Amino acid sequence: MERTFHMLLYRAFHAQRNYLRPCLNEIGLEVGQPKLITYLANHEPCRQRELADYFEIDSAAVSRMLDSLEKGGFITRKVDEGSKRSNLITLTDKGRQAQLSWQEHCRDIEEIMLKGFSAEEKARFGDFLFRAYQNFRDRKKEET
Repeated sequence: MERTFHMLLYRAFHAQRNYLRPCLNEIGLEVGQPKLITYLANHEPCRQRELADYFEIDSAAVSRMLDSLEKGGFITRKVDEGSKRSNLITLTDKGRQAQLSWQEHCRDIEEIMLKGFSAEEKARFGDFLFRAYQNFRDRKKEET
């Protein structure tokens, strides 16, 4: 197997995605939606713009995911009394249950992925991934 960082990251991501994708169907979610309900579980109520900014995706994509989540009964949207132009998004009981189930699947995959890693190695690995992400963010800021 090729051992470039790019290929190693791709393969790890691909393996994770393949493991988690069947869980989406089991829970009733679509690709991209778990991250939204996870964020909402910790930051609700919030606005669509907040989700788009946090995940660095366009508002239109967030809007489509929220439409589907709302149709599925996972979220509700209420007009923000402080700003009539935006909605506040909250999880329903079904959304909270889906998020808990997703979180359990994520814990399982982390256990599989990090098997044999010491606590120190796990912490360092997390730090390395965060630093790599920050490098991309810094580069993007430099380019704008």
